[in-house]
Amino acid sequence: MPELAKTYDPTQVEDRWYRFWEEAGLFRTEVRPGRRPYCIMMPPPNVTGILHMGHALQDSIQDALIRYHRMKGYEALWMPGTDHAGIATQNVVERSLKERGVSREAMGREAFLVEVWQWKEKHGGIISRQKRRLGDSADWSRERFTMDEGMSRAVAEAFVRLYDEGLVYRGHYIVNWCPRCGTAISDEEVDHRETRGHLWYVRYLLKEGGFLTVATTRPETMLGDTAVAVNPEDERYRHLVGKMAVLPVLGREIPIVADEFVDPKFGTGLVKVTPAHDPNDFEIGRRHNLPSITVIDSRGIMTEAAGPDYSGMDRFEAREALVEQLTQLELLEKIEDHTHAVGHCDRCKTVIEPYLSQQWFVRMKPLAEPAVAAVKEGRIKFVPPRWEKVYLSWLDEIRDWCISRQLWWGHRLPVYTCADCGHEFAAVFTPEKCPICGSTHLEQDPDVLDTWFSSWLWPFSTLGWPEENDAYRYFYPTQVLVSGYDIIFFWIARMIMAGLKFTGKDPFDTVYITGMVKDEQGRWMSKSLGNGIDPLEMIEKYGADAVRYSLVVLTTEGQDIKLAPSRFEMGRNFANKIWNAARFLLMQERPERFTRQQPESLELADRWILSRLQNMLATVEDRVGRYRLNEALLAIYDFTWHDFCDWYLELIKPRLYDNPDAAQREGVLALAFRVFEKALRALHPFMPFVTEELWQQVAALPGLHLDTLEPKSVMVQQYPIPDRDQLDIQAELHMNLLQDVITAVRNIRAEMGVPPSKKATLVLWGNPEKAGIVQGQGGMLQRLAGIDQLLVTEAKQSHAASAVVGDLEIFIPLEGLIDLDVERARLDKEIARQEGLLKGIQGKLANGAFVANAPAEVVEKERQKLADIQATLEKLQRNRRSLE
Repeated sequence: MPELAKTYDPTQVEDRWYRFWEEAGLFRTEVRPGRRPYCIMMPPPNVTGILHMGHALQDSIQDALIRYHRMKGYEALWMPGTDHAGIATQNVVERSLKERGVSREAMGREAFLVEVWQWKEKHGGIISRQKRRLGDSADWSRERFTMDEGMSRAVAEAFVRLYDEGLVYRGHYIVNWCPRCGTAISDEEVDHRETRGHLWYVRYLLKEGGFLTVATTRPETMLGDTAVAVNPEDERYRHLVGKMAVLPVLGREIPIVADEFVDPKFGTGLVKVTPAHDPNDFEIGRRHNLPSITVIDSRGIMTEAAGPDYSGMDRFEAREALVEQLTQLELLEKIEDHTHAVGHCDRCKTVIEPYLSQQWFVRMKPLAEPAVAAVKEGRIKFVPPRWEKVYLSWLDEIRDWCISRQLWWGHRLPVYTCADCGHEFAAVFTPEKCPICGSTHLEQDPDVLDTWFSSWLWPFSTLGWPEENDAYRYFYPTQVLVSGYDIIFFWIARMIMAGLKFTGKDPFDTVYITGMVKDEQGRWMSKSLGNGIDPLEMIEKYGADAVRYSLVVLTTEGQDIKLAPSRFEMGRNFANKIWNAARFLLMQERPERFTRQQPESLELADRWILSRLQNMLATVEDRVGRYRLNEALLAIYDFTWHDFCDWYLELIKPRLYDNPDAAQREGVLALAFRVFEKALRALHPFMPFVTEELWQQVAALPGLHLDTLEPKSVMVQQYPIPDRDQLDIQAELHMNLLQDVITAVRNIRAEMGVPPSKKATLVLWGNPEKAGIVQGQGGMLQRLAGIDQLLVTEAKQSHAASAVVGDLEIFIPLEGLIDLDVERARLDKEIARQEGLLKGIQGKLANGAFVANAPAEVVEKERQKLADIQATLEKLQRNRRSLE
């Protein structure tokens, strides 16, 4: 193997190893009955999309889980794919055509779809290539697209089954309509924003004389009013029910009706009723058999029904003009500022228009009931659990799903109407003739299905459903779904409903909800704020491993991440740390072939590092099992950086450098390599590139018993299993004591400005057993703490710098080393700090509400902290007095 470069350069490593993995087929999965399957469905990004930081976060988590379980011996499938993204893709292609001076309408449906497919073939693979840059180990040979042939068959099959059961229906209803996109959108695709607007108080004349005042936030819709409503319990207006009012401007007579929906406390207690332009008014209209008059069309333009003065105007222009006319007619009583939620298209940000049109819907209540039971019965668990309440609350109040879209790009509804006999039916495959009369004159519904209608089938349609092939039977149901909380309703709940409806099985057993990535101020990232962070730029600057490491470490129990580019320095620093550790080991003199795997006699440091390794591996196993991946990664980080690099490598240097015994040198070096190799395997799922590069170096060393598997890649090696026989609690306790003493001595030397060249005397006072442990490792303290003499005394020392290590006190005699006045000042400062901590904890424990409401273990922990600080403070004060 070539010698490692002095510094780690990700650009020289990442592309090379990714090509190796992919060309060697290491991501590919097969149906292997002898192995347990483990499957994660990659949330399909839009085919129009590019990698953003949300993708990077969720992919880092999913890939860590997949690589971990692959190394655990599972047949681990990460199923990739992309979504056809109906509105988004159609908009992109339409903009492209507009630049060429061509419109969709002029081109025609068939020619336009050819254009979209060509665009997809040219640009559709961008995000998949970008995901490779991050290191995604998905089985790209299985990559699916929501409009490929098999997926389209599954979509048609699902629709026809629902249609035949009466769970799909068509009707005239108020829908959320986007005038810009020219289509209906679902409730979940509407972004409700708090908007500063107005309440206009308009006078409606009564036919019998007098007037009523009605408050409205949308005066332009009053041109479509067909009634005024009052609450039947409102004594102010009860006498007016059944009488007629005159609609301002148009002069149309409209009835005054009583309806319990009206809130007597809002506005004047009177509500204008516009059934064609408000969902609540639509229901009032149905209850009172009111006509529906459409005054705003699908483009947001006023219709002829709005009257000659307004026909052809934009809806917002009409609002201004109408308010002006009402003012001139002295029918506008007043205007009040009013903040309210206004729906916007989640895709293009246009203000949504409630619009009466004929659409297709899915009856959701029958589908929701089994999905509720799946979570309540504990078959599907949410991590963190708090999201279960959000999920259940939405399903309890679920409304029918509008699934038709007035687009050309997407799955066209498989509904056909016979032009001769009028029979309507649904069919999976394009029919040749009418099943009733045999006519070949069939017309297919022009609408396409909501993009989410294909996505809700993703966990099983990607595996071949409705055909129950080997892959479907082996990999389905899947294990975990990783997603953000923003699409619990869009996608997660619907997948559970679809899985239960069409396969009779829960599609997965765990839903792992991640937080969302925001900027360092906690704001959403957006183009308008200019606060977005491009993950590809971060990969270029810091490396993919650094990006993955930092994102996973910052992920805490589904909390949002506040991110700044500088946070990726953590991952880069860690990659550099382990790179330097590898260089140190590889630069040591070693035999051509190792004949020893460890020293003949293990010293304290050896027993300690082996025990720490087992503890780390056990922690990782536990935390990954509970989806606390940040804690698993931090355990690997702490072991590798602190235990192995900072301590163990320093502790073994004398045995490597100053040891005439070649056999012992070989044994120590072999053990260090074997521990390091296990740490690399443990880290691989999180930082795949640097671990592969370094593991290859270690695995190439002849004679080390690493039990490597073929093909020779760390990603297919067995994930290290904790060995309880190597746990050594005593070694860890002794080493912890020595580390604390060494750290305390180093701190004293640093604070007192003692030069490294000056050797000091260390005096121990206190617990005899612990003093004996420290004394027994004098050589370690001489090397790591700059000590030339170690004494145990029965009397406390005067004129000495001191520190407290548990129930052991250490002293560094200061004569000839430091200025005693400086040490007095240091102790005064530390005493003041401890007194501040003491005051804070005493205040907390004096708070009755805290003691009564906090968990018992939290209160007990605070009491223990109080006792520890009091003991430390007492010792510090005694030491301060010793310098007087």
